[in-house]
Amino acid sequence: MPIIGTIASSISGNLYSASYDSIATTTLTGTASSVTFSSIPAGYTHLQIRSNVLASGNTNGGIQMNFNSDTASNYSNHWMFGNGSSAGAGNTPNDTFIYGGFGLYSTFPTVFVSDILDYANTNKGKTVRSLTGNERNGSGFVYMFSGNWRNTNAISTIVITPNSGTFNANSSFALYGIKVA
Repeated sequence: MPIIGTIASSISGNLYSASYDSIATTTLTGTASSVTFSSIPAGYTHLQIRSNVLASGNTNGGIQMNFNSDTASNYSNHWMFGNGSSAGAGNTPNDTFIYGGFGLYSTFPTVFVSDILDYANTNKGKTVRSLTGNERNGSGFVYMFSGNWRNTNAISTIVITPNSGTFNANSSFALYGIKVA
């Protein structure tokens, strides 16, 4: 096994032999101001959300996640981004949400994959890492986010919202449970 794989294996189990179980999938038939995954079962090591989103308006808006109805300033976000001609980075230490994705457009889908690590562990806060991007006829971008929810409760509910407007019909959201051997 490569050195990186050995290090990753010792941190959170062998990622090369992880299995992904579908927990819930939602494809919108109309507009929605949020998507909620509730009654998330215990028994997995991590969670993963995969999404393909269209939204009202054309804004560089964020796709936000809250856990267990917590909307207080208990979240931190860090990001790096690039668009082929420029790059940047930033952070916000006391947000009221975690970024799952960025870039909301009605004609160009934005995709994101978010890993929620150790979601059921009640001995530590929760870490989230997300990769998101879209292509807008040569002017797309990619973002990498990491975030922290400073709460030790197991995550049982995830609410995903656009920071403005609504999600459009045909936006899809899938929640997976990851079992690491």
